[in-house]
Amino acid sequence: MSVSRRCLCCVKYLMFVFNLIFWLGGCGLFGVGVWLSFTQSAFSSLPLSFPSLSAANLLLVAGGVTMVTGFLGCLGALKEQRCLLMTFFIILLLLVLTELTLTMVVYTFNNQLNKKAQDELKEGMKDYVTDVGLKNSWDNVQIMFKCCGVTNKTDWYQVTNGTLPTSCCTNRIDRCVDGWSEPCYEKAKKWLLTNIPSVLVFGVCIGIVQILALVFSLLMYCQILRAEKYLE
Repeated sequence: MSVSRRCLCCVKYLMFVFNLIFWLGGCGLFGVGVWLSFTQSAFSSLPLSFPSLSAANLLLVAGGVTMVTGFLGCLGALKEQRCLLMTFFIILLLLVLTELTLTMVVYTFNNQLNKKAQDELKEGMKDYVTDVGLKNSWDNVQIMFKCCGVTNKTDWYQVTNGTLPTSCCTNRIDRCVDGWSEPCYEKAKKWLLTNIPSVLVFGVCIGIVQILALVFSLLMYCQILRAEKYLE
């Protein structure tokens, strides 16, 4: 076996291993997204700007894209096809750039995004009396997190004519006047950050694997070109 062919085989199996890890990582992200969706199913009628619901959807999308990309990379490595490798490289490069852009946007415009999400949730509260699904979701949120309103319990005053929903009070009295003081938006964010720190570490590891997969796919593409030239 020529040196060029041996190098190609080495890069091929390294790329396959990294893409297999990448695919398994995608399965993990998707699984956490499914778990979070089922955990928060009682809040399903709330706008997707609610922290835990938006996180669940983000993980489902990220996990699904990662699984498809990882599978494509494994296939490209095994088949040794330049077309598949280049397609994989372009998709993965776009995915990495998208992740970096989203991270920068969230970090830079964090306050603005929080305010927009809170405004959207407050706007949705107006249908609390008429929408049974929305009413149940808000009641479930407030009972679970022991909170009241989006940013303050006074958010309810215009919706329920100066009173609070019974789910804002511990004893569930018919007329709730002095409910829980903590806002639901911040309480949900705290719950999310407390329960999924390992997902963030996992995401960083996936990012490192993505960079390595990019490097190995480019190396393999170059090695295939050299092997083809050697055969000619």
